[in-house]
Amino acid sequence: MRIALLEDDIDQATLFVEWLKNAGHTCEAYSASRTFIRAIKRESFDLLILDWVLPEMTGVEVLAWVRDNFDWRIPVVFVTAKDQEEDIVKGLELGADDYIVKPAKQRELLARIAAVGRRAATVDDTEPTMDFEPYSIDLNRHEVKRGGERVDVTQKEYELIVFLFRNMGRVLSRGHILESVWGRNPDINTRTVDTHVSRIRTKLALQPETGWKLSSIYQHGYRLERLN
Repeated sequence: MRIALLEDDIDQATLFVEWLKNAGHTCEAYSASRTFIRAIKRESFDLLILDWVLPEMTGVEVLAWVRDNFDWRIPVVFVTAKDQEEDIVKGLELGADDYIVKPAKQRELLARIAAVGRRAATVDDTEPTMDFEPYSIDLNRHEVKRGGERVDVTQKEYELIVFLFRNMGRVLSRGHILESVWGRNPDINTRTVDTHVSRIRTKLALQPETGWKLSSIYQHGYRLERLN
């Protein structure tokens, strides 16, 4: 998962980032609430981790902003030293998906984050195929079909198609798409994303007439939507 972490204790943030990266996630850490909000406006993430006691805005205030401004319910996990029952209840009632009391244990933190990610997933990754009429994606054969007919796509086009359908309904930043499909490659720029999106939009006929829409979101990225 692509994770954004809001933690003003630099040592704690460094430790969490190391744990998450070693578990196969990518993680961007921020120490100030307003910087964090600017980042999640600009880039898309799969999950947010918040401390509670922070400069500028509390974690609860950041959570309220996220729930008021995001058009999909991004998972949010509190990791905080506030351990009173009323604090935990408040955090969960305000929309947090989980609440971990510091000092956090590595295996528990990673397990809880993985569980929250699974609950938030829109597609069951354990299934060998993804079916979204009229599209079928065979994850074993790396094949894409439209109306039962195989669509000729390159490997990167296939990976982009899988990523978009796994995240349909979400606004995905170009940086998120680039990182997820091409990896952290400094030689690849975001124009590559635009070119590949244009190709698969044409190849799959992702347009309102077929019940689908692959929209360009100004100054951000793309969103794949099912219209009916």
